[in-house]
Amino acid sequence: MNQYVIRPVRADEWEKVKELRLVALSDPMAPLAFLETAAQAAEKPDEFWQDRARGAAEGRGVRQFVAEAPDGRWDGSVTVFVEEVGASDFLEQTVERDQGHVVGVFVRAEQRGTGITDALFEAALEWAWSRNEPALERVRLFVHEDNARAGAFYRRFGFEPSGIVIPKPGDPTSKELEYVIARPVD
Repeated sequence: MNQYVIRPVRADEWEKVKELRLVALSDPMAPLAFLETAAQAAEKPDEFWQDRARGAAEGRGVRQFVAEAPDGRWDGSVTVFVEEVGASDFLEQTVERDQGHVVGVFVRAEQRGTGITDALFEAALEWAWSRNEPALERVRLFVHEDNARAGAFYRRFGFEPSGIVIPKPGDPTSKELEYVIARPVD
């Protein structure tokens, strides 16, 4: 793992953002972990990917981190969105506290278990806790009820089940479990 650089994406890296997303959506676990398919993502125009990379690079309301190998290949990614009090979240519910929301967690299969996911989460949470306007009270994420490996990682990293269970968007027969981690007390 020590040869990797964990860093935010840059606005001009939209092609790599797209490429890694398509790889992630082609993974066998993708139907449990993501809300879109590789075919749906591949149909999106270049402007979509350019806007996505630009927004994640600015780091105002969202920040994407990648694990970059020495040869420049991206082997993992995690994204954090800021959800502010009073705004609507992805479930169309009013956000009750300033919080981060982790999405798009992916590490290439051959790199899993090497520490990349830990490093990505450390960077993502460091960014979340460094925010002042607004200061985030917690960070949350959702994990599919059948994604035991991801759930185990999140718990090991310090996330705890909140008790909130929602139907998976697009598949009301499946459940997603909310996990949260509170802002550390200084």
